[in-house]
Amino acid sequence: MGNLLKDIRKGREDRSLYLRGILPYLFALGCARAWVTLAVAASAALMVAASLCLIAVGTGLVAGPADVVLVAAGAAAGGAGFGLFLLLWAEVLSCISLIRIFLYTTASQLVAVVCVFFCDGLDDLRVACALVILPPVALLCLRRAFSALPVADRPSPVIPKFTYPWKIFVLLALYSFAYGLRQHQLAAGAGMHSSVSTAIVMAVLFASAYFFSNRFNIGTLYRSPLVLIVCGFLLVPVEGVFGTAVSSYLISMSYSLVGIIVALLLYDIAKRLGVTVVIFAAIKGAEQVFVIWGKGVAEAMAAAGMNAGAQDAVIAVAVVAMMLAATLILLSEKELASRWGVRILDAGGLVEKTPEELRRDERAAELAEHARLTPRETEILVLVAQGKNGPAIMQELFIAEGTLKAHMSHIYEKCGVANRRELVALLGA
Repeated sequence: MGNLLKDIRKGREDRSLYLRGILPYLFALGCARAWVTLAVAASAALMVAASLCLIAVGTGLVAGPADVVLVAAGAAAGGAGFGLFLLLWAEVLSCISLIRIFLYTTASQLVAVVCVFFCDGLDDLRVACALVILPPVALLCLRRAFSALPVADRPSPVIPKFTYPWKIFVLLALYSFAYGLRQHQLAAGAGMHSSVSTAIVMAVLFASAYFFSNRFNIGTLYRSPLVLIVCGFLLVPVEGVFGTAVSSYLISMSYSLVGIIVALLLYDIAKRLGVTVVIFAAIKGAEQVFVIWGKGVAEAMAAAGMNAGAQDAVIAVAVVAMMLAATLILLSEKELASRWGVRILDAGGLVEKTPEELRRDERAAELAEHARLTPRETEILVLVAQGKNGPAIMQELFIAEGTLKAHMSHIYEKCGVANRRELVALLGA
């Protein structure tokens, strides 16, 4: 019994390392997503300039043709502002480990739901204040998160040659279009922006990854949206019996789930290929176009006079066809690994480093900062902490033996040690 309690306590301490430094990330995306939800709900758009346009129109300060101009200007400014924020968020997030990316993203979307819950029922004045305050808070938190990153972990300006992971984008496009077909008929609480269905998915994912990080199976999670969305659309014809809530929640949860999985796959590819994730994140944002197209197709069928039963049947057939195409993509996972370097589907886990390795890297970063090592010296110190010998370090960094000896000499001097053995002891490696 004593050993079991000791193991549980140690596991809790190891897991706590994954959440170290989470607060800036938590409130950065959380505040931004909450702001999007509040702004869209008020028929305007995003960020501070857009919020001011929204307030001017909503309070009646501007009327007539000018309010149309303000709404258009607010939509343009808000869309550009939030899009830029998402790119910055992706770039900062790409610098940390996959398990922390997964935990931070799911937790921040939970924060967004909480923010919306407390802000959505406020009077107009308080909602206006929230719309103005949330964007600066999100950007300040993001800036703090970036400044806390070690210099060696920050994004590289070099962009190597690579091929776009088009199958992942096709998969996301299919789910986005299917979601759009049903979006205008979703029940209250279901939707892609900080809704109850989003909260349910993110809470389950966060708890699963946090408590079972070493056994969290991404391969199984990768296939689960297909089951959810198919079940959701199969329940549409019998909504008269069960109501719209069950089918709406299943469809919405499948879309939220595929979004988080696709983002994780893109982060994995960016890390392995050494490509800035902004290149992928910019195209991922185009998923909204397919949502709009799907919604437009459903509205066109309704405008053409098609009755609800026939419309549901046509949409169901279209979704089955799209899900068959998605299944073909899901079955070709090997190509994801061979062409784009996706490995997490095979490995089954998100943990790239053990807690001991994380502690070692943190110790190396602390020592490098205390000793004021240069970026190259910091790289060498990290490799020494990993137990790599001289030839291995030279091969990885493409440096000559004389260059390595010179760097090691400087490291010894700055760290106050005489040789490699003392340096390793200082690192605790």
